Amino acid sequence: MESTAITDTLFGYHSVYETLRAGKRQVDILLFSTRRSGLRLEGIQAIASKKQIPVKMVNPKILDAMTPLANHQGIAAHVSAFPVKKASQVISDLQTRQDPVFFLVLEGIEDPHNLGALIRTALCAGVDGILIPKDRACQPSATVSRISAGAMEHADIYMITNTAAILRDLKKNGVWVSGLDADGPVSLYAADLTGNIALVIGGEHKGIRPLVQKECDFLLSLPNRGRINSLNASVAGGIAMYEALRQRS
Repeated sequence: MESTAITDTLFGYHSVYETLRAGKRQVDILLFSTRRSGLRLEGIQAIASKKQIPVKMVNPKILDAMTPLANHQGIAAHVSAFPVKKASQVISDLQTRQDPVFFLVLEGIEDPHNLGALIRTALCAGVDGILIPKDRACQPSATVSRISAGAMEHADIYMITNTAAILRDLKKNGVWVSGLDADGPVSLYAADLTGNIALVIGGEHKGIRPLVQKECDFLLSLPNRGRINSLNASVAGGIAMYEALRQRS
């Protein structure tokens, strides 16, 4: 895991609340606007008191200046960096599991709104781990945490440097790899998404790279009867994850 040095600031109720619940980050201090009150903030204060985290009341203009592009909802937290896992841990974590594993592999997602939405859906759909390229892709951040409504704080996220190599290792350890592609020859609803699986979602602009496609056992497509031939990455990924959840249930 990464260092617990205080390097990040979270804004908004859900990000802060879920960070406190998840317990993955060190929380240095909570900042509350003097103009905000209510049961939600009281709930956060109660958790902070239990965890012995200091709370400071500040002028709302201070929070406004800290985050000019986002609605801070009267609350912020100074926290350590999000604790991502190393690529080397993917296989070791897989080998310790007793139940079938479900990995989500994100190939070059660049929009934090898409990443946040995919992470939130993954947590709801029973995904066990999310693999994200270290380069040329959106990274876990305060913005992504806010967009995911704090779901990111509970996720096991692995930072990988070579997606194709990781997929090869997963396959050697009994994981079937399926890539979501608009031109995939297999319908999502005809695919077997039970057992050990890894679902690859391509980036917004280029989809899944050819080298990564070659490592997919199956390329899956969503049925489409409209005039637009593709869906937003987070929407398509959400549909695919919930089909996997339906089959795995």
